[in-house]
Amino acid sequence: MVKKSKLEEKLLMKNESGWKKMEKKQKDIFSFCKGYTNFMLNAKTERESVSEITKNAKRNNFKNIKDVKKLKPGMRVYAVNREKNIALAVIGKKGIEKGLNIVVSHIDSPRLDLKPNPLYEDKDSGVALFKTHYYGGIRKYHWVNTPLALHGTIIKRNGESVSIKIGENPDEPVFIIPDLLPHLSRKFQDTRKLPEGIKGEELNILVGSIPVKDKDVKEKIKIAVLDRLNKQYGIVEEDFMSAELEAVPATIPREIGFDKSMIGAYGQDDKICAYTSLMAVNETKNPEKTSVALFVEKEEIGSEGNTGMKSMFFEKFVSELVKLTTDYSEIKVKNALSNSKALSADVNAALDPTFKDVFELRNASKLGFGIVLTKYTGGGGKYSASDASAEYIGKIRKLFNDKKIAWQTGELGKVDEGGGGTVAKYLAEYNMDVLDCGPSILAMHAPYEVSSKADVYSAYQAYKAFFGSEL
Repeated sequence: MVKKSKLEEKLLMKNESGWKKMEKKQKDIFSFCKGYTNFMLNAKTERESVSEITKNAKRNNFKNIKDVKKLKPGMRVYAVNREKNIALAVIGKKGIEKGLNIVVSHIDSPRLDLKPNPLYEDKDSGVALFKTHYYGGIRKYHWVNTPLALHGTIIKRNGESVSIKIGENPDEPVFIIPDLLPHLSRKFQDTRKLPEGIKGEELNILVGSIPVKDKDVKEKIKIAVLDRLNKQYGIVEEDFMSAELEAVPATIPREIGFDKSMIGAYGQDDKICAYTSLMAVNETKNPEKTSVALFVEKEEIGSEGNTGMKSMFFEKFVSELVKLTTDYSEIKVKNALSNSKALSADVNAALDPTFKDVFELRNASKLGFGIVLTKYTGGGGKYSASDASAEYIGKIRKLFNDKKIAWQTGELGKVDEGGGGTVAKYLAEYNMDVLDCGPSILAMHAPYEVSSKADVYSAYQAYKAFFGSEL
């Protein structure tokens, strides 16, 4: 390796491996990531994520904001929205109107949702199946012949709520979408283009094959499945209409590589940022500015609905913080939002060693090189992007350098190759500074994504430094 001159050392970007920068912290990194993988075991869906975050918040002395009459510096509060959003705040020494330090992550991930009327029997093949509607940007062929678990909530006709979680324990059944065998695929399937190798309406999940013995029943296998569900959960077919049932990979997080330096798990986009920002806000005490960790859903489908970033939940939460700390006025809420600084904590695409051609190598993030500062996302000519200012990035870069946090820069592939978006643009609508900032991921949106333990830890360090800063 050619040694750099003193001039080069002074002028060139220090693009070093995060492992090299944090070689003295390897024990801390591995220990921290055990907590992360445990979180991922129990937080595969939005509701489960909010449940885990709420339990963790309570253990760390966060109080429900509904139970608080007055907020003072150092106090810790949280608010939950429809069991799918949660916001945590540590009240700062400066007034809310001076602005907040906000880290926002999303807790939804690509998956298969059951249709409102999902169950049917295929008499020709003698099986019962569920119809699905995929959620978010999946590559449909990834989801066939993959063991699936069923998670979710059903509201029965009497209003009772029933929680479903089947396929995670070794003694429980899993579900699967069968693919066509290669012996018969040559003419029918092999001529399709890759995105159409499996079509949306072909993502049908096997759920049963034993018929009932009642000779008067027409759809014997379908009724047998419904009978089992009725006996176990007390539900009938109509209850599927008021259900949120998600099929997710029935896999567990595992260490990857001989050196165990990487993590494989479903849903790391974006629960890797959710967990690290949660741990960071837990350790934030008596900050100068109020620190807020916000967890939203629906990011994968455009942040729509009353639980996405476009909803009023976050603005309402800030309004409550203002009301509980000072004399309330609408302009104070607007000032609080406008004076805030935010990190849109979302992942970037790690350079794929096999498909390098879609990346621009000088601006591609890599596994193990630290958290990624993404100035803008969007597609093509920066469409649908929030383009962070030079001044704000300068402050973030200085903060991370001063704290010796491993970081890198990255774009989401070549300019004309594709692109993607985050919640950053919706935060920017409040007139606040915002920057996309999260680890890089290999195989993003696949049923099993890959991250680097070094990047998990650097994200935690970065969010913790941000919460404690006065940018």
